[in-house]
Amino acid sequence: MANKAYKFRIYPDDVQKVLFARTFGCVRMVYNHWLARKIRQYEEDKTAVTYTVCAKEMAEMKKTEAYAFLREVDSVALQQSLRHLDTAFQNFFKQPKTGFPKFKSKKQNKKSYSTICINGNIAILNGYLKLPKAGQVRLKQHRAVPKEYKLKSVTVSQTPGGKYYASILFEYENQVQEKEMQSFLGLDFSMHELYRDSNGNEPAYPKYYRNVEEKLVREQRRLSKMQKGSNNRSKQRIKVAKLHEKVSSQRKDFLHKLSRQLANAYDCVCIESLDMKAMSQMLNFGKSVSDNGWGMFTGFLKYKLEEQGK
Repeated sequence: MANKAYKFRIYPDDVQKVLFARTFGCVRMVYNHWLARKIRQYEEDKTAVTYTVCAKEMAEMKKTEAYAFLREVDSVALQQSLRHLDTAFQNFFKQPKTGFPKFKSKKQNKKSYSTICINGNIAILNGYLKLPKAGQVRLKQHRAVPKEYKLKSVTVSQTPGGKYYASILFEYENQVQEKEMQSFLGLDFSMHELYRDSNGNEPAYPKYYRNVEEKLVREQRRLSKMQKGSNNRSKQRIKVAKLHEKVSSQRKDFLHKLSRQLANAYDCVCIESLDMKAMSQMLNFGKSVSDNGWGMFTGFLKYKLEEQGK
């Protein structure tokens, strides 16, 4: 069995937007509360607080008047927040380089929560996504999902620009068979054109960030001069966020289409292994490396080839 996620844009109404905002806040509060609890417990007697203990404590907390607001949102989303915290601690002890779990800030760029499909409480029906507590949310389904796929979970997120998305995870039986390799292509990273292939071709990357950089500088300068907490600053912040989102969407769209062309045309693609983080820190190449999105491109290309057994 294998997993595959589809990300669709959703359009909640005003009531659903309020519910999502409350859920984001409650999930963040639960994560931070028990992160502090785990730290305090370890400092006192060097013992760990398990997920089961945290879940029982949360169930008792929800019965109190002070935390009655936790009952207004999806209970599974709160449990998932505790699971994410538990996973963060396990990853830290297994691989300390991942870093110690951090407290979530209300001012963080991306807000999200996850919930699990239980007894058909989540479903895609006629252009709508059925979610616990929220009911049916309008959905723009730009890709068809095979009928044999089984829905497992959903992650609802809100971007800094105010857009809402649902990342829906499905489970399916992986029956892809490997193909015999007949056509090959080599790719060499290029700072200006993204890459040069073994046939001497270059994709003429449009440099989306560089094209809008002057406008971004101007709008961000305006944002920096506005009074914190004012309505004008809030509007300007959204304006800047939308500019960044547009660049990101253009880049992702270009890389998806380019990687699909290569995956359909060749059976095997070979690329050089590069440390892009180190390269971005050398000789002030940070913006150019980030604008190219080489890591994103290779990731897209890898899974598109593997889907076809290549």
